[in-house]
Amino acid sequence: MRVDHGGIPPLFDRESRVLILGTMPSPKSREAAFYYAHPQNRFWRVLAAILGENCPETAEGRAALCHRRHIALWDVLASCEIEGAADSTIRAPEPNDIAGLLKQAPIRAVFTTGTTATKLYQRLLPALPRAIPLPSTSPANCRIRFEELVERYRVILNYL
Repeated sequence: MRVDHGGIPPLFDRESRVLILGTMPSPKSREAAFYYAHPQNRFWRVLAAILGENCPETAEGRAALCHRRHIALWDVLASCEIEGAADSTIRAPEPNDIAGLLKQAPIRAVFTTGTTATKLYQRLLPALPRAIPLPSTSPANCRIRFEELVERYRVILNYL
């Protein structure tokens, strides 16, 4: 089934220093119209842990955390054919205008969350700055413990 990004705009402002890119919003995220909305996704707990903050529970709190800490969020893809939330089923991917976003904020580093986001970014957007790959926080990536995710995501702090 063809899926569009879901009307979720990039979360950034003119002070954003780090851009974190997922692959494509999950059905839960599209339903909530916000990033990493699946209750089992560990993204917000990991981000709060590396930043020494309480984990925000609402979209408003999550957006405020990102703005306060100069973190931008978006996804590599604007649309694709996908079954559910399975990245392995992605076909006919179309990228978001990440180059346009990079012109609007002083982004120091781009990060991709998960193998698929990294590969798609490299393949579809080769002229953009090299992305630093991070492991997926998806509940499907249960082989990586929470503590290891926190350790791997600490690299973001070097660019804030």
